[in-house]
Amino acid sequence: MWKRETMAQARGNTRQRIQDVALELFAEQGYEKTSLREIAERLDVTKAALYYHFKTKEDILIGIFEDLTRPMDELIAWGGKQPRTLENKQEILRRYQAALLNAAPLFRFMQENQATVRELSIGLTFKERMIAMVGLIQEPEFSMTDKVRSVSAIFTMHAGTFFMENIEGDTEEKHEAVLEVALDLVGQAHQDR
Repeated sequence: MWKRETMAQARGNTRQRIQDVALELFAEQGYEKTSLREIAERLDVTKAALYYHFKTKEDILIGIFEDLTRPMDELIAWGGKQPRTLENKQEILRRYQAALLNAAPLFRFMQENQATVRELSIGLTFKERMIAMVGLIQEPEFSMTDKVRSVSAIFTMHAGTFFMENIEGDTEEKHEAVLEVALDLVGQAHQDR
């Protein structure tokens, strides 16, 4: 049975379409070179319609960032409530990989537009998230080597999500290998405890 879309759903879908198109354009030609007019044209809407949802490009980017990083925020909150066991830290890495894969377009944009991201408010909040993620799998009493292993586990997840696409092989197999290496790093860090 067909249901009519509510006004809130229509606004939500339009907002999502704007974010999707903006992220495509940001990835294609860069954040700085993309105008609100171009986003409106690609969507086949007026600039006024676009302004109804977002006043600036930064507002669009912040909206994208908030939507795609919500699972990371939920993971940080969940992880902070868990006992600090190796098993929970490994589960954090598993969940983090899923969050990264779901937010791959945003992280690709961030990688390709690092200077812009640093200048915008999202750059600082992302740095804070990364510090929180490392804090979930690292212990204060770790040796420096084990602290490096913990940080490396997080960045292995990033590298594996974005740079492994240039390596031949089955996508699922690559994701499994990345997770295995990250889990191994955290496991090694816990061996001395």
